Amino acid sequence: MTAHSHGRTAAALSALISPALGLAVCVALILCFARTPAAALRSLFAGSFTSAYYFGTMLNTAAFFMLAGCGSALAITGGVMNLGGEGQVYAGGFVGCLVLNALALPAPLTFAAALLASAASGALLAMLSAALRELRGARVLLTSFLVSAAVIPLIDGLITASKHSSQTNLLALPYIAEAYRLPQLLPPSPLSWSLAVALAVCAIAWAVVFRTRAGRELRLWGAAPVFATYCGYSARRNAFLTLAASGALHALTGFFAVCGTYHTCHKGFYANMGWNALNVALIARANPLAVMPVSLLLSWLFTSASRVSLTQGFGFDIAGIVQSVILFSIAIPFVANMRRHGEAA
Repeated sequence: MTAHSHGRTAAALSALISPALGLAVCVALILCFARTPAAALRSLFAGSFTSAYYFGTMLNTAAFFMLAGCGSALAITGGVMNLGGEGQVYAGGFVGCLVLNALALPAPLTFAAALLASAASGALLAMLSAALRELRGARVLLTSFLVSAAVIPLIDGLITASKHSSQTNLLALPYIAEAYRLPQLLPPSPLSWSLAVALAVCAIAWAVVFRTRAGRELRLWGAAPVFATYCGYSARRNAFLTLAASGALHALTGFFAVCGTYHTCHKGFYANMGWNALNVALIARANPLAVMPVSLLLSWLFTSASRVSLTQGFGFDIAGIVQSVILFSIAIPFVANMRRHGEAA
């Protein structure tokens, strides 16, 4: 084995430490609190493959992780850490649902307009952090999180105040028409064509990052920002374009969640999508191709943990604990590495 191959293998094994730690915590909680630990463990490891519904739900969740995970991966690659994924996902679903319900154009035109408006909403939210960085020297890491934290209750309020919600008490916008709903691939699960879109986005993102001149510049900003400056590359352009792409992909995650799974924008549908996408991107080392298997792995773990928590009558959500363990276990060394390399985002 060559040194290069050995290094890649070591990196792959190192990336699996966080999911393995999350799985270990999940198993420990089951052994301590499950009514029937043996049955719960069988359900954890095999339950997601026992029916079309469970399997399709796992793949559908993985599709959301892939789309938003690519958005997080692009931001990390470009050296601008985007922590506003939750708000961007929510905004994308909200704006997309509004446009689908408001326009009376032919279905393909309405769908295209809603998709573009959704992507634009996420891009604008993310670029606000780039603007604050240019105008005030604020760190994207902080402002992206704060903007998201401000947008979420704003959208909650708009949904609550909408005429539809006040009349039906559903805390949701009107359901979109059948013409805009993505067909189910594996009924009765919510799996839709969003999975194919997510796989295509991962492949395109990889080609852009590793096979184009723009991608080389993007990677240089993430790996050596001082050298990128000496090369004459624009820090402003990198921040705005990278965050715009990242925000747009997060918003499209919300759009496809509305069109393929929920068929409306209801309060809280975005929950954990942004943070799980960040988990995926960090474990995948910001490689869009690696985002695909990592998304499948984490989707299996989280959906299985949630199902066990429900069927075993847990008084707490195992999946939430597992998500937190994974995020902290990979974020701490990542932030330390950013400090060593003088990250200025």
